[in-house]
Amino acid sequence: MDGAIRVLIVDDSVVVRAMLRDVFEADVGFAVVAEAATGREAVHLACIHRPGLVTMDLEMPEMNGIDAIGEIMGSWPVPILVVSDFADAKNAFAAISRGALDVVAKPGISDPEIEQFRDKARLVASIRVITHMRSNRSPLPATGPAPAAPVRAPVAPNALGRPVVAIASSTGGPQALAQILGSLGPDFDCPILIAQHVAPGFAAGMADWLSGVSRLPVRLARHGEVVCPGIVYLSPSEAHATLTAGGCIALADIGATDIYRPSCNALMDSVATVCGRRSIGLILTGMGSDGVKGMASIGQAGGVTLAQDEASSVVFGMNRAAIDQGCVSKILGLDNIAPELTRLARGYR
Repeated sequence: MDGAIRVLIVDDSVVVRAMLRDVFEADVGFAVVAEAATGREAVHLACIHRPGLVTMDLEMPEMNGIDAIGEIMGSWPVPILVVSDFADAKNAFAAISRGALDVVAKPGISDPEIEQFRDKARLVASIRVITHMRSNRSPLPATGPAPAAPVRAPVAPNALGRPVVAIASSTGGPQALAQILGSLGPDFDCPILIAQHVAPGFAAGMADWLSGVSRLPVRLARHGEVVCPGIVYLSPSEAHATLTAGGCIALADIGATDIYRPSCNALMDSVATVCGRRSIGLILTGMGSDGVKGMASIGQAGGVTLAQDEASSVVFGMNRAAIDQGCVSKILGLDNIAPELTRLARGYR
């Protein structure tokens, strides 16, 4: 149908391919143009059909999904949505480093789950993609994990007097976070709290993946734990994370009507309240406006507000809204964010 998003489905399971075809063909906004059972076949069909969207499985014969993404993005760039199982979440985010745009679980049978899946597919298909240099290595900083550092006593950030970094990100955020965390030195001694919009069940895998490219420890935030300097805390996808006056993580249930999960605004508002002028807000690439209110709170509290620029953003949405609202004190390219965070951290010492 004219104007429909042309989809290439890639999965080695006949059952999964049939299920995804049914999901797409039930909506006139999509048209399935081909199916592939192997990564090698996916590369060939992507070249022939030039689809508007590829849904990519990861574990396949002949060529796995990660390598297929690298081949496709190096030759015929197209929006790619990884459709994976929770057990393979770490590899799913490794696929993002090769050029895939987002990760979702295979949809269930309920109407809300199916519609959420199609909404994500529409969003990914709308994003302009660029050619990625083909390589056998990840394009992310090859820093590797940091050597084990001495354990630092947990101290509430407001009592310690150290700044706290609160980061808001969504679509395109995992790539940006990997580059930022991979560029920070192991001596960076501010807590970093992240609210990244991610599909339910995938946050733990994302934390594992980020820990492999960061020289700072990365962990999934847990309710009641005291934040420590130099530790990165990623909000789980099933709860909103906030910072309490005692310097602890608090996890709140996600409401049925909450659009953004986890909430960037909730995290940033709490950091502004607890840390005041020692709060550093950073809003990255992403669709929507989550984080704008939180950035305003940090600015009003006397903290520093930073935003990723348009040129380096996969989606210039959340950060653009913050800039347009006058909530940002400095706009930075992705390569310049880690040096700026380091400069700010040293300035507080």
